[in-house]
Amino acid sequence: MNKLNQLIQEIDALTPMPAIANQLVEALNRDDCSAQDIAAIIQFDPSATANLLKACNSAYYGLSNPVESIKDAVSILGTDTLVELVLLKSSAETLSINQEGYGHHEGSMWRHAVSSAMIAKAISEKKQIGNKNTIFTAALLKDIGKTVLDRYVSGSFEKINTLVRDRGVSFREAEKKVLGIDHAELSALVAKQWNFSSRMVHMIRHHHLADPSVRDDLEIVIVYLSDCICMMMGIGLGADGLAYRFHADAIRSLDMSHDDIAMIIADFTVEMTELEDLLKLV
Repeated sequence: MNKLNQLIQEIDALTPMPAIANQLVEALNRDDCSAQDIAAIIQFDPSATANLLKACNSAYYGLSNPVESIKDAVSILGTDTLVELVLLKSSAETLSINQEGYGHHEGSMWRHAVSSAMIAKAISEKKQIGNKNTIFTAALLKDIGKTVLDRYVSGSFEKINTLVRDRGVSFREAEKKVLGIDHAELSALVAKQWNFSSRMVHMIRHHHLADPSVRDDLEIVIVYLSDCICMMMGIGLGADGLAYRFHADAIRSLDMSHDDIAMIIADFTVEMTELEDLLKLV
């Protein structure tokens, strides 16, 4: 069995995102999606319903009257917020595991994923970019392939690190040279196996902007920039650290100033502090 086939088998062994997550993202991307549509998808999933009601009735939202149904939760909190909570919960089990190869411990990878998603959402809203739910999900899941690739990176870390240190290649390029596949490619394979849309797969596959042809795709650039901001802030900075290419030209295409980015970081810092307790619930 070659390595790629072995990796695909390991994808099958991952705890998959539940079908409800994909259904919700697809629904929100429809122009005719209503709050009733979202409630109808969630209410028949007992686990999602229980977790959402618990989160909605937490101190984080401070509601005066308890929410007792998904229909009420949608009307009070809105469809976007509820879908985000479902996605956060769905990704937690897979992304919270320790990763020795990438140097992620005690849930640091999930924290990075959540932070990337929240920052990507903020950028999307600031720039009034459509498809923000797909952008949120792509930012959340962009590194999911690391959960499969981790032990291979761990076993080949010296070779990978030597290429990064001595030849000046990015960590992703070194992965590709040593292992035959990089984490972005593998993350895209995971998204495909989990039946996410071809657009989602494409965004995840290219989130490092290695292919120059995608650098004018603003949705992918937002996912890339959210990843960069997390690394700048030291959130989930694993063994691969800052060993990636920085594409200033792509970021300029978003027409964001240093002040814009500083404001997003400041707002996110406050929001993430408030979000910590909520994440424990979801």
